[in-house]
Parts: sequence; C-alpha cells; structure tokens
Amino acid sequence: MYNILVCDDEKDIVSALTIYLEAEGYRVYKAYNGYEALDIIAKEDIHLVLLDIMMPGMDGIATMTELRRQKNLPVILLTAKGEDTDKVLGLNIGADDYVTKPFNPVELIARVKSQLRRYLQLGGSTLRSGNIVVGSLSMDDDGKTVLADGEQVNLTPLEYDILKLLMQNPGKVFSPKEIYRSVWHEDCIGENPVAVHIRHIREKIEIDPADPRYIKVVWGKGYKMEEQSK
Repeated sequence: MYNILVCDDEKDIVSALTIYLEAEGYRVYKAYNGYEALDIIAKEDIHLVLLDIMMPGMDGIATMTELRRQKNLPVILLTAKGEDTDKVLGLNIGADDYVTKPFNPVELIARVKSQLRRYLQLGGSTLRSGNIVVGSLSMDDDGKTVLADGEQVNLTPLEYDILKLLMQNPGKVFSPKEIYRSVWHEDCIGENPVAVHIRHIREKIEIDPADPRYIKVVWGKGYKMEEQSK
C-alpha cells in the first residue's frame, strides 16, 4: 500500500481527495498547512505529496522548497485556474506535476498513478534496459542509478527521465518543448521548467556546471548530450 500526503487548508478538498485516493487503495495522510506536511514527511514513509499552493502561514511554494532539501519524492501541486505564475514557479523549483481545481477525479488518479510509477521505477524497476554510458557518466536503468565520475548522483524522477532521454541520444538536439513532451507527456506550458531542471542536473553531474562536459546548449535550438571521445 502506498502512502499519499494531501495538504490543503480547505478541509472539504482534503476530504474529497481522501475519498478518491482511498477508493484506489492508497493510505492517505492529511495536513492543513505546510508545517504539518513537513512534520508528517519527516515521520512517515510518504510516497507522493498532493500540495496546495495557496495556504496561510507556509504556502505550497515555501513548503516544497523545504521538502526538496530533504526528499526527492514526487509532488503534485493543487492549483486554482488563475495561478499560472505560481504553477510555473512550482515546476521551476521541483514540482513534478499539477492538477487544477476543481478536480476531475479520473485525471487526478491518472496523474497520481503516473508519478508513482515513475518514482517506483526510479527506486527499483523490473524493466531491463541495461547500462547507458557517456564518458565518465553511466546510468544503470535496471537499478535506476546514475554515476558521475564513479560517484552516485541523487536525481529526482524528472531529472532522471530528462538525463535518460539525452543519454540515449548522444549528439541529438532536443528543443525544450520536445523534452517537456517526452518527460511530462503533455504540451509545454513554458520553456523555463526545462531550463531549471537542466541546471539542477548539471549541478549534480558536472565537475564545473558553468563549463559542462555533458549537457550542452545549442543556442536557439535546445540541448544535447555531448558525445565523448573514446
């Protein structure tokens, strides 16, 4: 049974989400502000967080910023229709997805399952795709691990999927929109989320992120994994 944390200051929304999720067999933990959410995450084995953006006290953006310092578990933002700026900001600082209020239960559950599947595969999948090696960078897609210069790299699920796409296609240039569609499986709402995730990946795999060996910018076109000499 997977544990999902629902955090929203509106108790009716928390109750409704609990009904949807428990009907699918998930165990639900409830929080009504960011402080409660972080406390539960510290104490319980949470597999996914549904996090409201607009909350009094510690809002969703601040909560997720603190969460990302401690955990790489998937976060789906709960947003209102007029919160596009906050939505993009949330994706920029590490949210994995978002759902707009009022919720479509079918869409909500589909997004939860998709993020859990990605997260659980990252932790240990039964899929067998073998090793991918580019220079001193190696990816074991059986064990979902990445080594940079012999050191294990701790990636979020989205970072892993972006890096895998690029490593599987060395030398090929992907536009930000192509990367977004391939990893998020929907049309891009802006190029900035991809740029921020690329920056985070570089900070983890590069000796000097300002002078990257692996992920290169092709100005005006996108990003590519630089082919390394043998």
